[in-house]
Amino acid sequence: MRKFLLTALTAAIVAIGGAVTTPAHAARDLLIGGGSVTGVYYQVALHVCNLINKHSDGTYNCVGRPALGSVFNINAVNRGLLDFGVAQSDRNWQAANGAADWDGAPVEALRSVFSVHPETVLLVTRADTGIDNVGDLVGHPVNIGNPGSGQRGNAEDVLRLYGIDVDNDIEAEGLQQNEASRALIDQKIDAFFYTVGNPAAAIEEPANSTDIRIIPIDSDAIRSFIADKPYYVMTSIQPGTYNGVDEPVETYAVKATVVASTMLEDQVVYDVVKIVMENLDELRAAHAAFKHLEPATMLEGLSAPFHPGALQYYEEQGWM
Repeated sequence: MRKFLLTALTAAIVAIGGAVTTPAHAARDLLIGGGSVTGVYYQVALHVCNLINKHSDGTYNCVGRPALGSVFNINAVNRGLLDFGVAQSDRNWQAANGAADWDGAPVEALRSVFSVHPETVLLVTRADTGIDNVGDLVGHPVNIGNPGSGQRGNAEDVLRLYGIDVDNDIEAEGLQQNEASRALIDQKIDAFFYTVGNPAAAIEEPANSTDIRIIPIDSDAIRSFIADKPYYVMTSIQPGTYNGVDEPVETYAVKATVVASTMLEDQVVYDVVKIVMENLDELRAAHAAFKHLEPATMLEGLSAPFHPGALQYYEEQGWM
């Protein structure tokens, strides 16, 4: 499976960009799983790989690919199908502790590498739907995210905390996010949940095509829910982030984190961390969601143990 993925990706690169130059020595292939092509997870995988390929002197050949999200990436890392995966901090905690999708079966080999941007839990609707708060979703077609994505778990949590039965009170859809954004514009759904760093193309597309609203996710039940969970924080979407957002919108957030497995060699993880941390300016410039990245914040929200290769670099820098 892994060999097939790399072969297919390499063929696509050749078709798009011309012949691939073979280095004098065989480069070590690395595969990083992201998320939807319109989301920021894919941008993490893509731009981290760009840094690795640029600054590893041919040691590594890294490919960042779209994937199905946090649950998929964690399981793929655990099975050796991915070297690194991007996943939400809450999903990492659940996997490491044997909860939710991993109930009673913790992923013991899961290890943290670094965190990236905060990811807000968003509820987006068209202005013409009459949806003004989460409770108004009852009776509407709502995308809660594809199975295997962290956003689906977040959506289910929000609905439960607002007393909404996902199976009976709404018409729940499980679309990939690029499909959901288009479906909102085309009036095939009335709202979607999405957990993402901002700004995100998947929100900009409908915001630039129709009148949207981002609905606050803020209640006593929400605040109580996140109070004892270190991987959640309350935050707000600032005015001007998207067309139609004219005042702060309260919600909560997780951290996007990069994970690996104990099967991945310490030296590989050390090299990747070193390249990323020593070229942060390039990563910050690659996407608006990365512009505030700092080493200190990239060591926060990591709810699985550190990979030894990452820990070695951080200890050398005096950060741990």
